[in-house]
Amino acid sequence: MPTITTHASKTLADIASTDGIFSIIAMDQRNTLRRMFTAVGLEGTDEQLRESKVAVARSLTPLASGILFDPTFGVPAVTEARALASTCGLLVASEPAERGTWNGEPRTHRDPELDAQWVLDQGGDALKFFVQLRADRPTPQKGEPDLAEDVLQVTRDVIADARTVGVPVVIENLVYQLPGEDLSGQAREDAIIEAARALNELDIDLLKLEYPGSPEGTRRLAEILDHPWAVLSAGVAFEQFADVLRIAFDEGGASGFIAGRSVWKESIALADVEREVFLAGTARPRLEKLVEIASDRATPWTAITSR
Repeated sequence: MPTITTHASKTLADIASTDGIFSIIAMDQRNTLRRMFTAVGLEGTDEQLRESKVAVARSLTPLASGILFDPTFGVPAVTEARALASTCGLLVASEPAERGTWNGEPRTHRDPELDAQWVLDQGGDALKFFVQLRADRPTPQKGEPDLAEDVLQVTRDVIADARTVGVPVVIENLVYQLPGEDLSGQAREDAIIEAARALNELDIDLLKLEYPGSPEGTRRLAEILDHPWAVLSAGVAFEQFADVLRIAFDEGGASGFIAGRSVWKESIALADVEREVFLAGTARPRLEKLVEIASDRATPWTAITSR
């Protein structure tokens, strides 16, 4: 059984509700967010990115147990604007903004300067690190990099560093399509399960995982995990994500959610008063609904780590 650091200066309690449930808003996008602006006919300037993050923080953090921001635009902007509710924890994305590839597959690496102490210096309560692990990819041929092992070793390094300063580690994984592969249906479910199985062997505090695609897949996920996990929204429509949450909690024992675009994405096309109206009248009720579902059905992270 992995051990959660209890003597750390920060713990998962700093990004969870008092009941031990994660109701976290994600807005750590950088390049993706810029593309979202250009998709609706806007330039996507640095200032537009900062303003959108401040607006989301002001509107939604009073309801959230935590919010996830990037260090480039999000953390500086909301800190300067004092836009975070005092009851909301801050997760800081510590993966590099630009990531490499090898033969069309993503290759994970870590910037040593974006370490756990740096997260604390940003005012963060938890370190989030994004990886793309295909634990089921073919064994590499002689002379080829072992991309799966690269991910696992980088994750070990992130964890070891975080333990030295007492910052909880949240690892987010997205599976990806191998060259020539149709990653859908059962194949996608299996890829998500096998990646989670490999990550579960590491001393991760919280896993941020994709929905496997079915109740059966979610039960398979629950069978292999002994770490708390939160389900990510992956930009799906809000109603679909609400249905996913119910399954993830009831069948998979998830401890909460880390949701982004499903809650706030339409605000990107808006500005000033229109944006405020949307966030107050649509995004907040969405978040309230997700919080209600999580409060009723999610498994507290403390119940998992005490097993």
